[in-house]
Amino acid sequence: MFGTTVLLAIRSIRRHMLRSFLTTLGIIIGVGAVVTMVTLGKATTAAVQQSISSLGTNILQVRPGQGFGRGGGGPRPSDFKPEDVEAIADQIAGVTAVAPQAQTSATAIYEGANWSTTVTGTTLAYFTVQPWPLASGRTWTTAEEAAGKAVCIIGNTVRQNLFRNTEAVGKRFRIGAISCDVVGVLTTRGQGGFGDQDDVVLMPIKAVQRRFTGSRDIRLMLVGVDQAYSTSAVQASLTDLLRERRNITGAKDDDFNIFDTKQISDTLTSTTTMLTRIVAAVAAISLVVGGIGIMNIMLVSVTERTREIGIRLAIGAVAREVLMQFLVEAVVLSCLGGIIGLILAQAIIALLVPVMQVPWTFDLQINIIAFAISAVIGVVFGYFPARRAAALNPIDALRHE
Repeated sequence: MFGTTVLLAIRSIRRHMLRSFLTTLGIIIGVGAVVTMVTLGKATTAAVQQSISSLGTNILQVRPGQGFGRGGGGPRPSDFKPEDVEAIADQIAGVTAVAPQAQTSATAIYEGANWSTTVTGTTLAYFTVQPWPLASGRTWTTAEEAAGKAVCIIGNTVRQNLFRNTEAVGKRFRIGAISCDVVGVLTTRGQGGFGDQDDVVLMPIKAVQRRFTGSRDIRLMLVGVDQAYSTSAVQASLTDLLRERRNITGAKDDDFNIFDTKQISDTLTSTTTMLTRIVAAVAAISLVVGGIGIMNIMLVSVTERTREIGIRLAIGAVAREVLMQFLVEAVVLSCLGGIIGLILAQAIIALLVPVMQVPWTFDLQINIIAFAISAVIGVVFGYFPARRAAALNPIDALRHE
């Protein structure tokens, strides 16, 4: 009986193809919108996590200044000194390495090609704190670092714009007013929340300080934390040490700020997750609208087929069989809309993922949930018209014109 009822429902839908399609349009849009929003939201969250993780895990970034939104227009806090780096590495438990950084912008030139990039001076500790494998070549040596020799490790963006498709290791190019030997090329990281991560030239910090900045000042320190230690505990010890070294006493505010990369990742992840849920909830409203559309069309269908219902009841059909017929018809409509909506969502996701530059993953759970909701909507909004059809009096139904 159930199979026959489904067959009758499908035949009824085929008799009015255009009306059936318009009826399911709300379900199609609702399911498609929900699946698309949730999938892209999760993809964006994954992209954010990947971007933050590229900075390294268990890393504290220490900068002079009071952070965003604080400090006003007072004098700029003094930069860090090499002695601060040594004190942090020697006096704080749980610190694996400290990588100081001095940065500047410069134009790199090689055989007529030029490219404006960021020059970052650092130490070999940088590759311990923030592991970044080399695609080719080597890092500079301890002797080269101590001497402040002009050797460079370049990112892939710099390699492509200066050396095109040729091998860069072993060649010399000009960066600013100095000549620099390329000893290594970094692996590709791509775009991140902080711009193009491959647009960088790494040099020994002494070389950058002597030939670019003209001072021993350090604008950023990357502090690596041992996995066995809590970053919060290390951050507290680091704060106490820097306050002491910078003569900050009593209730005075810190003139430096410390960022925990894990906290940044957790904050951005929770924000994108919340926004995804809000957008998905707004998109889900169209599912309700689609359900109302199904109910309206089913009510019209009951009115149009009143005589048919009367004949069925007169020749022996019971009320529950009539109810089942119209209820199944509503469920079939909503399920068809759900299937089309899922297909539409995957097509839209496939188009948007390359544009948004986020990783694509097929979320089976949200697809199943969206389809199940479309079926439930068919039951909920199809029940009232089906109940109305089953409650018709056979005599009155046969008299209906």
